[in-house]
Amino acid sequence: MTLSSYGKREWMSAFVIGLVAVVASLAMGWWPLAIVALLAVFAVACFFRDPTRQTPSQRGAVVSPADGRVSSVHRVEHFEPFDGPATCVRVFMSLLDVHVNRSPCHGLVESIRHKDGKHINALNPESAEVNESNLVVLTHPAHGHPVAAVRQVAGVLARKIVCGVTEEQIVQRGQRIGLIKFGSTTELYLPDQLQPQVVVKQGQRVQGGVTILAHVATPLSKAADGGGAPNRTASPDKQPVGASK
Repeated sequence: MTLSSYGKREWMSAFVIGLVAVVASLAMGWWPLAIVALLAVFAVACFFRDPTRQTPSQRGAVVSPADGRVSSVHRVEHFEPFDGPATCVRVFMSLLDVHVNRSPCHGLVESIRHKDGKHINALNPESAEVNESNLVVLTHPAHGHPVAAVRQVAGVLARKIVCGVTEEQIVQRGQRIGLIKFGSTTELYLPDQLQPQVVVKQGQRVQGGVTILAHVATPLSKAADGGGAPNRTASPDKQPVGASK
């Protein structure tokens, strides 16, 4: 099992503490406690798991930025980073989901905006508006127009948002861009000018970097995706940053 480098401090600490707890428990003959310690370490490892994903390469495809369940698909009349209307697909991540966030498409990181806020339960719709969040806005590398935005939203247990990209960085569709520790919500925003056609429904399970959430207008997506072949898949884990699809 591959573990995310974004959570290295947590899973390394869990391994060390767990090892000490197991050794001490066995030395004192407390077998049940040793088993509990092993299970706790395994749970932490599962949370920070980071599986390799095969990302679709269809032109105009926009993939999910997170694993979880689609909790909302709605229209935003004015999304300030796009200076216009947008479509939002909201994905709720439980403690059992993979929590690595991935880029929904190829693009240039135009801006990263962190906002302090509350930490109420992510199941509460209000949490998406008032909780701590981090917004990553992507633009077309050549033409400069917005192509997508990903908002990482903290929750009642998720007190740490990790952003793994920097401004002016080129990212590929499906590339790792961060992590939200211990469950919450990730939102995908698509500008109206790309004519997004959402292909998922509320309640549907999705996988980050794999499940296609929407298709955008072909002329724009062709330029953004580099003219990738429609029926092949490519792994972002093996591509250098800035590579064209």
